[in-house]
Amino acid sequence: MTVIVLTNCPVGLRGFLTRWLLEISPGVFLGSPSTRIRELLWAEVREYAGQGRALLAYQTDNEQGYAFETHDHTWHPTDHEGLTLIHRPSVHTPRPGKTPAEVPRQGWSKASKRRRFGGR
Repeated sequence: MTVIVLTNCPVGLRGFLTRWLLEISPGVFLGSPSTRIRELLWAEVREYAGQGRALLAYQTDNEQGYAFETHDHTWHPTDHEGLTLIHRPSVHTPRPGKTPAEVPRQGWSKASKRRRFGGR
C-alpha cells in the first residue's frame, strides 16, 4: 500500500499521479504500485512539486510495518534506534527562510487582554 499526500502542488502533477494511483480526496493518492514504480513516482513528485509539499508513506518490512518520506516539510523523519519518528521543529524556532519578525509572538494580544479584562 502506498499513500502520497500533496499540498499546494501543480494540477499537472496530480493528473500525472492519477495514472498510477487513485485520488481518494483532493491531494491524497492511494495505490499498490511496485517498489520500482513507487520510487519513480516519488522522484517525479520531488521534481515537479514546485512550492508545494509532499508526503509519501508506504508499507515495508520493518519493525513499524511502514516507512515514510517528506518533501519540503518542516517536520522531518528521524531514525531513533530503528524506529522512524517525526522531528517537529520548536515553536520558537523560525522556519528556514523566515525572519524572526515573521514568527508569531507568544501570549495574549493586546485586543484579547482588553476584551477579557476590560479597560482601554
